[in-house]
Amino acid sequence: MSSEWTLLALTAASVGLIHTLIGPDHYVPFIVMARARSWSLVRTLGITLVCGVGHVLGSIVLGALGIALGWTLGGVEWLEGIRGEMAAWLLLGFGLAYTVWGIRRAIRSRPHSHWHGHADGTVHEHRHTHLDEHVHVHDRVAVRRSLARVGWTPWVLFVIFLFGPCEALIPVLMYPAAAGQWWTVALVASVFALCTITTMLAVVAIGYLGLSRLAFGGLERYSHALAGLTIVACGLAIQLGL
Repeated sequence: MSSEWTLLALTAASVGLIHTLIGPDHYVPFIVMARARSWSLVRTLGITLVCGVGHVLGSIVLGALGIALGWTLGGVEWLEGIRGEMAAWLLLGFGLAYTVWGIRRAIRSRPHSHWHGHADGTVHEHRHTHLDEHVHVHDRVAVRRSLARVGWTPWVLFVIFLFGPCEALIPVLMYPAAAGQWWTVALVASVFALCTITTMLAVVAIGYLGLSRLAFGGLERYSHALAGLTIVACGLAIQLGL
């Protein structure tokens, strides 16, 4: 491998690592959703992997399209900026919607009591929540239907990450393309993708294991709302350029 190839590969690896670490939107949504939705580590990493592939592949396809059509670097970066705006708004909208759903769920799961009378004259107090502790069959059915309604969460995350741009990749990709070094283009794209996805998986795994050790006590029923608010914060951070 020539020194130029080596330099470009190291640049792609560094860019993939750094742009992932400094962008909490690359991993925070998976960590907080895993805690709120009680996903296993394997499922969480699987969802992260699929979203990461979509995230990187979107920019690689756009870069390849720009190269094929002879776009300038500025033109591709402008289009990446548009994709970034869309991804930020999608993340913000999803966070807000999930927060509202989480608040409603928290209100419904607030423990309360009912008095029950029996044929023999005994009366007792029954304390429960409508989501988790009620013994009646119809309540269990309601729980399953409620959970089924949010089964689209991983798909929403995938769409958001599909739109999410990798602006830092484009200049590194366009440089060898301008010289017609197509094997170098493939190398740069592969190294960038590998480092980006590997970093996402590593940070999500660390965050998952760390958060699983924390006990929230009475705040546990607000886990969905808190997850939504955290995702809103990520979306705002992107919009404000933080």
